Amino acid sequence: MSLRAFIVEDNTAIRDSLVEALSELAAVTTVGVAGAEQAAREWLTDPGNAWDLAIVDLVLEPGGSGFGVLLACRDRRPQQKVVVLTATANPAVRRQCEALGSDGVFDKSMQTDDLIDYCAGLARASRP
Repeated sequence: MSLRAFIVEDNTAIRDSLVEALSELAAVTTVGVAGAEQAAREWLTDPGNAWDLAIVDLVLEPGGSGFGVLLACRDRRPQQKVVVLTATANPAVRRQCEALGSDGVFDKSMQTDDLIDYCAGLARASRP
């Protein structure tokens, strides 16, 4: 069974590129996407939706923030991982993400390959 990811990113080009890279390089299946905080919160907290990994941008469509998505995911199952992929990954933002329960923070401009490697590792670990 493939690792199931939900991607929270409002930039369609970045989101599509990430979906493709996860599939091709990390054997991760994207089960859903959202560009707005509210839509992401609703999907990720719906018990009918199965996911293993959420990748969250912090700057979302107007009126929304990835911080709210992180907050909504605080009560997730222990095996579910939530990571942040953002262009604003300074030390203060990293600390805030960790305080809200993020399992990792990756900088879009310098650490996208690291994120893909992280996801590939999760995918390998989830295989029986």
